Amino acid sequence: MKKHEIVGYNRANLGKTESKALRAEGYVPGVIYGGKSQVHFYAPAILFRQLLTSPEAYEVTLNIEGDEYVGILQDTQFHPVNDQLIHADFLEIVEGKDIKVEVPIRFVGTAPGVQKGGKLIQKMRKLKLRGAVDRIPDFVDVDVAELDLGKTIKVGAVTLDGVEILDGPLLPIASIEIPRSMRGKTAA
Repeated sequence: MKKHEIVGYNRANLGKTESKALRAEGYVPGVIYGGKSQVHFYAPAILFRQLLTSPEAYEVTLNIEGDEYVGILQDTQFHPVNDQLIHADFLEIVEGKDIKVEVPIRFVGTAPGVQKGGKLIQKMRKLKLRGAVDRIPDFVDVDVAELDLGKTIKVGAVTLDGVEILDGPLLPIASIEIPRSMRGKTAA
């Protein structure tokens, strides 16, 4: 996983009023959980931009007033009108404990159905995985070299060593759509 660092400050007062005041000053309240204790903090909103705009999974080093925690971004909350980040949850990475994370899918190979005029339709962008941090890949490579016109590749066809896939095995990852001009004709 890629690395990112966020420098923040401990929160003295918890609650709605304090959170609103922090957001008005350009900070995002957050919490780190999953370790020995929960840590409530706030950090400048600009530091979250890379985590939110990139499809990759990041291992985040959180420097909260000198105390360092390593975690992954687990959940975010956005304002319903202006899409401003209003809260971030981090799961602390603890040695020997599995984590759940969403990892982007990357296609490998050339699909014969695309060469015949079909269109590759991506149905899933990320896969949910559970495993040790050092076993989680940056991308899940899905081979589409066997996809012909009208065919679909499903989650059950993907295998990863030392990592459990949490998505259902029958969920489609990608398919080859038959163009309208070729529908009804027999493929030779």
